[in-house]
Amino acid sequence: MPRLREVPPKEADPLSRKLYGLIFGERDPTVDPGTETGTPGNWWTVFANVPDAQKHISDGFRFYRDDARKIDPQLRELGQIRAGYARQSQFVFSQHCKSCRSVGMSEEKIQAIPYWQISEVFSPLERAVLAYTDGLVLEGGRVPDAVFSVLQEHLSDEEILEFTYITCTYDMHATMSRALKLEYDDVEERMTEIPAPKGSAYDVMNMVDKE
Repeated sequence: MPRLREVPPKEADPLSRKLYGLIFGERDPTVDPGTETGTPGNWWTVFANVPDAQKHISDGFRFYRDDARKIDPQLRELGQIRAGYARQSQFVFSQHCKSCRSVGMSEEKIQAIPYWQISEVFSPLERAVLAYTDGLVLEGGRVPDAVFSVLQEHLSDEEILEFTYITCTYDMHATMSRALKLEYDDVEERMTEIPAPKGSAYDVMNMVDKE
């Protein structure tokens, strides 16, 4: 279950009700969840708690899909899918595997996203885009000049800015999805203590110290 309340249609604002209709049809998603791609759909029902946030997010989706965008859709999707993977959001990564296919990206490239650094399926520009994404997501914007220089060899200022904005937006989406336990990110914490056998020492280095 998500950590925040899901808003039923009867309590939702007009935009959220419209989105509910487009995504869920006549169903009440808080009672009968599920979308065409298999997710629960609680991203939308939780964001309906703040109608202005729902609108802002929806406008962001329209922004990156707008025909006015100059960045190549496949490059854009490389940033979005890698941001999801790097931020460890099952939801963003899984959804953008599908989005990558929708813009014609090869299955080889999709499968190689986790280990792009050693893969030979990406072009020099694609590798620079992936390195730039890691700089944005994993390094908080710390990007080597050498990486940025490759981007500038191939892309305009407008394309780089669009890519940066969209990728950082999806880093935020991935972070929020994990924090609020939305969609596929409603998972148990993996980093927990594994109990030692009964009667064992508390000091894990005890045996080494005795040598």
